[in-house]
Amino acid sequence: MISLEEHLLELRASGRKLLLPYVTGGYPVDEWPRLIEGFASAGADAMEIGIPFSDPVMDGPTIQEASSIALANGSNPQMVLDAVSGADPGVPLVAMTYYNLCYRMGHKRFASSLVKAGMSGAILPDLPLEEAGEWATEADEAGIATVMLAAPTADDARLEKVCERARGFVYGVGLVGITGERAELSKSALSIAKRLKNLTDKPVIIGIGISNPEQAAEVCEVADGVVVASAIIRRMLDGGSTDEAIEFVAALRAGLDSV
Repeated sequence: MISLEEHLLELRASGRKLLLPYVTGGYPVDEWPRLIEGFASAGADAMEIGIPFSDPVMDGPTIQEASSIALANGSNPQMVLDAVSGADPGVPLVAMTYYNLCYRMGHKRFASSLVKAGMSGAILPDLPLEEAGEWATEADEAGIATVMLAAPTADDARLEKVCERARGFVYGVGLVGITGERAELSKSALSIAKRLKNLTDKPVIIGIGISNPEQAAEVCEVADGVVVASAIIRRMLDGGSTDEAIEFVAALRAGLDSV
């Protein structure tokens, strides 16, 4: 298990902009595990592994569609974690799912399951700061970084508390709304990046609405890195192969390396 925060800080110190692509556990049904090592080879610095959930309140139609396909084909949390445990990408892996799964499994068991799978962190977007204490404490003890989301609608006092509680990195929400591709980078993505960079020395990674290499490079003029999800998954839903998804991650890497 690789320390998420130490890994990202070391890369940032070298001058590298950070790329965190997203993989839906269970989609494409037979091929998704190869994306983990493929994305790492294409230049990912860490990766989000989505554990599909039936009511993904933060996810837009693209991630919802991929998750629905995965669930319909029998994907479940343990199957995803078992598959992840067999991967060897050489970069930290971060579980992205919803608190109901964590609560149902139990905090200690969920954290230990992530450790066993070789994961380094977890993102639970529907678990608010005020209610995260029990899970976050258990995660800290297990060595799992609890990545906290920082909304552009929050005031600086709240953002400071979010940054203090965050482990691994601070996930700056690029715009108000659900995940999905956007034709233009939202002004709020640059704004939240600037605000967070003024409040914390932890890595500041911006996600939601980052759709192409140009947008990734633009936001990384301020932020330390980006999460890209829907733009990757959409290519496969539209008939593209896993190889094409890996090539797109390589293009994102090239865009960030131009900053």
